[in-house]
Amino acid sequence: MNNLLRLIGRRLIALPIMAIGVTLLVFFLMSFSKADPAYTALGDGASPEAVAEYHERYGLDDPWPIRYVRYMGDLCHGELGTYGAARNSVADRISSALPVTMQLTFMGLIIGAIVSFLLGVIAALYRDRWPDQLIRVFSIAGLATPSFWLAVLLILAFSSYLGILPSSGPLPDFLSNPGGYFARMIMPAIALAFPLTGQMTRIVRTAMVEELDKDYVKTARGAGLPERVVIGRNVLRNALITPVTTLGLKIGYLMGGAVVIEVIFNLPGMGTAILQGVQGNETFLVMGVVIVVALAFIIINIVVDMLYLLINPRIRTV
Repeated sequence: MNNLLRLIGRRLIALPIMAIGVTLLVFFLMSFSKADPAYTALGDGASPEAVAEYHERYGLDDPWPIRYVRYMGDLCHGELGTYGAARNSVADRISSALPVTMQLTFMGLIIGAIVSFLLGVIAALYRDRWPDQLIRVFSIAGLATPSFWLAVLLILAFSSYLGILPSSGPLPDFLSNPGGYFARMIMPAIALAFPLTGQMTRIVRTAMVEELDKDYVKTARGAGLPERVVIGRNVLRNALITPVTTLGLKIGYLMGGAVVIEVIFNLPGMGTAILQGVQGNETFLVMGVVIVVALAFIIINIVVDMLYLLINPRIRTV
């Protein structure tokens, strides 16, 4: 319990520090952008007088440190700002984009977990035989394959050549059209999950091999217990503790990868929102997306660390 409270305290202290660091970095980098949000809002044919009035109204001519302090003041009051010609709410844009990113993240997590656990267990049970060697090649390929490159290959194979899966277009509602929803999400989820599968397969195999070599397994087999009982009730229960907790730590990184995959497949998630903000020099939109993603990453890791300590109470925080 002391370790758990210490961990929560450290994460809570780090949370505002990381938020300030992220926002400061984004504001600084966005100050070098050549795109003028006034022309994004007013159109390319806007007169210099209209542009100057727009700059004065929203304080765009102020130095970026002053604009940053003003933004942080609004942020403390729950205001994320507006963007675009219609001055749309950044909070509304994020509220519609974040669920898509989270859905893609957890779909990739589920696919990666199921495939890696199955392959890792099979590789351990057939250690140093041909199934193990074949799975080893697969896991190495997963480790060496970038998600964005695999995403392009999937689009070429299943959209351009075979024409059986859509690579763009609106995302159907899951409840009203589950088939269309999965057809739209399956390629992004596979592209996101493939590198994770390669990593987790090796971790599961290693944990299983270490557990299979322990004395209690040899004793159970020598006593005549069925192999399914030895593996299912004892080895798997002990061996999968480390892979499960490691998988939890990957959720934040999957979320970051999902932002990139969304852009390739034109999904209406956080990645598309941040690209829209960068292209239009919409600082408030970029800031809002980055802050929410960073906070979600930190919160997810806090929850995973808490579960890790609960499962492994002897682990000390560092």
